[in-house]
Amino acid sequence: MLDVLYLAHDVADPAIRRRTLTLEAGGAKVTVAGFRRGVDTPAANGVIELGVTRDGKFAQRIAAVGKATLTLGGKLRGIGRPGLIIARNLEMLALANRANAIFGGDVPIVYECLDIHRLLLRKDFTGRTLRGAEQYLGRNVSLLVTSSPAFIENYFRPISHLKAPALLLENQVIELEDGVAKPVLPRLPAPGTPWKIGWFGALRCRKSLRLLADFSRAMDGEFEIVLRGRPAYSEFDDFNGFVKNEPFMTFHGPYKNPEDLAAIYDEVHFSWGIDFFEEGLNSSWLLPNRLYEGCRYGAVPIAMRGTETARFLSAKKIGLLMDRAESAVLARLLADMTPARYLAEFDRVAATGSQNWIFDKADCQRLVNRLAALRANDAHAASVQELSQTQRNKGGLL
Repeated sequence: MLDVLYLAHDVADPAIRRRTLTLEAGGAKVTVAGFRRGVDTPAANGVIELGVTRDGKFAQRIAAVGKATLTLGGKLRGIGRPGLIIARNLEMLALANRANAIFGGDVPIVYECLDIHRLLLRKDFTGRTLRGAEQYLGRNVSLLVTSSPAFIENYFRPISHLKAPALLLENQVIELEDGVAKPVLPRLPAPGTPWKIGWFGALRCRKSLRLLADFSRAMDGEFEIVLRGRPAYSEFDDFNGFVKNEPFMTFHGPYKNPEDLAAIYDEVHFSWGIDFFEEGLNSSWLLPNRLYEGCRYGAVPIAMRGTETARFLSAKKIGLLMDRAESAVLARLLADMTPARYLAEFDRVAATGSQNWIFDKADCQRLVNRLAALRANDAHAASVQELSQTQRNKGGLL
């Protein structure tokens, strides 16, 4: 069995639970150690807590990581030597190197980077310093895991000095049940009720919030905006107050479990796949969780032209694409929405097949087998290539 030490930047992030489920379903034993994001975040059961960080406070997070390096040995005492260390983003990579030293210096390290922070892309002293830190901390990395080809094409190849081989592991929905994946059915709104657009997941984009509010007001109740997930409150002046004052927008709070996805997507007809949080940079390059979740559960995706998400959808000939980030453009795109048009859009998404959107138990086992092979230095390059080819055949990875 592969023993994994997973170092998490935010132990309450649902993405951490998804990755833990993936590894455990593949046969690994996972120990999670990491930070709580904010003092109000409850402690997670079975997690080694390393401290508390604050959203949007990069300097504070670096200080917290520095403090954690001093106590890490005591925190990890008694868990046994892992066969692999996974670091979820750059700040955790610093702790991965410290943990590796504690366990003897020869534990393979996987750097999991699913967002490119805007500071890494700056051309000034700060950017150069952070990229230098990434190069230094990544000198012992055996494998880079990332979730979009645009991250590799726009950052890791031309800008980053990281030398590790890369594995593209998209944000597919975990489905561990045996047998044929359950199909989804179209859901037309009842007469007199609105069409619903779901914006789920990491809610951090002020521009999207304002655009959707303006759009729903302009449509005068014909469309309702449903929000679920974890708002990055540091990015909004008053998220809760803003939503409360919008007549056609509701926020239902966070969702914790992958098992909840089918029910919450079944409530909406369209999925908002747009994020202007780091416009032109990370938000243009990512392939977000909500893209795969929405398509898996039959929500017609809405994306912005010129982004990796739009290119992905265009290749599959599905989804609705906006030309400009304006509420009037969205209104024109959806103004003639009829049951017949919706059903045609839904059918195109459904016709792609669920295997494009899911990561099943066999995929989990293949992933863990390939990660286990990193313990043999001469085997990891071939194992990464084999896994990528398997996923290419599924249509899920490139």
